Amino acid sequence: MQVQAGTLYIVATPIGNLEDMTFRAIDVLQKVNLIAAEDTRHTGKLLQHFQITTSQISYHDHNRHSRLPELLQRLQRGDAVALVTDAGMPGISDPGYELVQACVAANLPIVPIPGATAVTTALSAGGLPTDRFVFEGFLPAKGQERRERLESLQSEARTIVFYEAPHRLLQTLQDLMTVMGADRSVVLARELTKLHEQFWRGTLAEAIAYHDSRNPQGEYTLLLAGHQAAPLQLSESALLAELQQLLEQGLSRSQASRQLAQQTSLPRRQLYQLALTLPDDQD
Repeated sequence: MQVQAGTLYIVATPIGNLEDMTFRAIDVLQKVNLIAAEDTRHTGKLLQHFQITTSQISYHDHNRHSRLPELLQRLQRGDAVALVTDAGMPGISDPGYELVQACVAANLPIVPIPGATAVTTALSAGGLPTDRFVFEGFLPAKGQERRERLESLQSEARTIVFYEAPHRLLQTLQDLMTVMGADRSVVLARELTKLHEQFWRGTLAEAIAYHDSRNPQGEYTLLLAGHQAAPLQLSESALLAELQQLLEQGLSRSQASRQLAQQTSLPRRQLYQLALTLPDDQD
């Protein structure tokens, strides 16, 4: 492909296995004028493996404020720049999004070059529901902010995805159990796509017991099962009262029956038959 002048390319790199590098990513990294890398030494090994000789510049959390204007200047004068992170898709739990925001504000073109990312890799093989999920990245390290974040997720019904470093894994599992309960299902995906890739599945209590006697190693992606609310157990008179309240809010009998079925796990047809017994003036 032909790279375009003054364009920022968001280039995914492997999260472990170098064979996950895409042909398109290699092509772009070979043709851009500059590569902005989270760690130039780490990316240098990747470039050497694929015989890419493009110049690098560091762009990471500690120098982003000073480096960002320089990168914008390069783009505005016509250089094509590739943004890469140490592993996976740039902008996911790293400062890459700030450069993207700056390019949007400056009306500079941005082209994503997709590839591997730990979030979807872990979800695809984790075994927890994937139709709906929420990505939380790294939790705050400690204190009130961490506690408030966890409490805000207590009733989250979707699968929750976290990143965690090995030295904080046990503490995070213990904090999750305190807030979410010991029986909540969790999947720990470790060293994804690498030689020692591992998926561990069980409850939070079992995860703590298992890892307490081991020395966690490698980067972890945690999948936490969403909160499952207990179905409401209501008498027929209580169900009629709920249906009447929904009808008074302007819902049709069919809509009210469907909504109450979701809340109680009762068959919608059964609730609709109950709704038909209510006076006609409720529609």
